[in-house]
Amino acid sequence: MKYQNFMKATVIALLVMIGCKENPKNEVALKEAVNEKPNIVFILVDDMGYGDLGCYGQETLTTPNIDKLASEGMLFTQHYAGSTVCAPSRASLLTGKHTGHTSVRGNEPEGQLLEDDEITIAKMLNAEGYKSAVIGKWGVGNHPEPNDPARNGFEHAYGYVNMWHAHNFYPEFLYRDGVKEILKGNKTDWSYAYEKGMKEGTGVAKIKETYAIDKLQEDALKFIADNKSNPFFLYYCLNIPHANNEAGYFTGDGMEVPNYGEFENKDWPNQEKGFASTIRIIDNSVAEIEAKLNELGIAENTIVVFVSDNGPHNEGGHVSKFFDSNGIYRGDKRDLYEGGIRVPLIVKWPGKIKPGSVANNPVATWDFMSTFAEVVGVDTPENTDGISFLPTLLGNVDQQKEHEYLYWAFYEQGGRQAIRVGDWKYIKLNVRDHTVDVVEELYNIKLDPSETNNVIKENPDKVVELSNAIQKL
Repeated sequence: MKYQNFMKATVIALLVMIGCKENPKNEVALKEAVNEKPNIVFILVDDMGYGDLGCYGQETLTTPNIDKLASEGMLFTQHYAGSTVCAPSRASLLTGKHTGHTSVRGNEPEGQLLEDDEITIAKMLNAEGYKSAVIGKWGVGNHPEPNDPARNGFEHAYGYVNMWHAHNFYPEFLYRDGVKEILKGNKTDWSYAYEKGMKEGTGVAKIKETYAIDKLQEDALKFIADNKSNPFFLYYCLNIPHANNEAGYFTGDGMEVPNYGEFENKDWPNQEKGFASTIRIIDNSVAEIEAKLNELGIAENTIVVFVSDNGPHNEGGHVSKFFDSNGIYRGDKRDLYEGGIRVPLIVKWPGKIKPGSVANNPVATWDFMSTFAEVVGVDTPENTDGISFLPTLLGNVDQQKEHEYLYWAFYEQGGRQAIRVGDWKYIKLNVRDHTVDVVEELYNIKLDPSETNNVIKENPDKVVELSNAIQKL
């Protein structure tokens, strides 16, 4: 790789020298061509289900701006999250590893963090001249120190570092590059019997003046503007439509928003008005980012990714079935059924991705590292599990490599495992709880996408095959 970079630099230098003799303007043009690497705006939302967007079949709530993004890019029907909760899913995304190999496999227990020697997408892109930022919810592992994003390659970080802090939409502070930044007017209500040892910043506000999402959006737009002249990677992690779990416990309503807006007079529980409002906020956020890219004249050279970290939640008083958030799929957040891990993915890349295209082949969160590596022309880091889906993005499906398997390991709720090979999906429950029996289930996802018919008894050979495959991981 070093030799290739040396030869590339030598050729460029020679071309510049030749070009300067003919026309000094050629040098500028060549430098601009060399720096034609696309910007990447990666929007990761928190706990959005497969059925929460209009372009994925949502019938009650409207998402015109995200639907527009899909109409101008590619919508994936079989994209799988790295995990069914936030910390391991984010670890999988950033390192290109499935949860059989990541150092983070659940939100609990403590002590799970990215290792110092792990290469993240940010580290990989930084080496190619990108400026990188994470804005919003970091939440990778339990529990990260304030400098954890910087330790893992992000040159700028603003928002929540700890995932529990990110429950609070009116916190007293956020972290800017590892340093606390006080938010105007927000005061925590300490009259509640919070859990002993609760992470800092978590809780319920009694005075709500500064909505954290507004500050995150402001910082994201500023980062884009500040880096319009160089390639950048913006990892924008909105902590909605997640709930404030603590507010849910103590008040019954954890769907914290500044107001209900257009949903104020709906005959819905307040929690559902709040959830609907978070979907509207996300949709407007996407519109503002798209507008900023166009205003700065960089939209044509920017990849925009929109994706969720896992399936829909039932927290803060919200009920996922109210808006049919998981569509036809069984399960929610914390399940390894399709509803817990099959999530929306939209990718827009003007001039490269055919507008309005749909991809039906399975891809996974841990594929992003390999995909971005191929986009910028570098080797994927070693010891990763992803496969580049750049051929799919460019419409060359016949050139797309396929996964031998997709795998998930989840440490919580007794321990769960799942593997998908072709159309077959094998699930094991209670694998870490030795006080109860292990439960095994087998589904044919093509014939039974809702996973209603466990066909384990009818297919003993397939069970042995998939069980053995898990044992080898």
